[in-house]
Amino acid sequence: MTQSRARQILQSLIQGIDPITGEELARETVLQHADVLRALLAGLSALEQSAARAQRRSQLPGNVGQAWTTEEESRLVAGFKSGDSAVAMARKHGRTLRAIEARLEKLGLITAEQRTTRGGFTGVSDAPRPRIARGGVGGRKRTQRRSR
Repeated sequence: MTQSRARQILQSLIQGIDPITGEELARETVLQHADVLRALLAGLSALEQSAARAQRRSQLPGNVGQAWTTEEESRLVAGFKSGDSAVAMARKHGRTLRAIEARLEKLGLITAEQRTTRGGFTGVSDAPRPRIARGGVGGRKRTQRRSR
């Protein structure tokens, strides 16, 4: 079964429609219970997130996430020294511009200030971190436990 078909089936069940016949399901069916509907919605959401992740991944260059080999680093250094642009090297190596600049920085060929992308090769971003509300996620205060 494809993910597309699974999403269609879940959407039909959530709407109270039999995915096979297209007829409306009886009101007494277990599918009308709140917890069951929540579970169906969670499953549908997970499938949609998986599809979105796969779509984003398919748009990335082929070598994203792959370890750099010594030979590839040598080709990168040669390209840099011959004056190739970082964008051209990214295309040639099947990597993102950020990966090319990070590797050039790690090899000592450019400085962090020369980069056009954010973050160093250590993965630490120069961007300010978002402020998190005290009390946890969503600003809710934690319930204090009382010792007995």
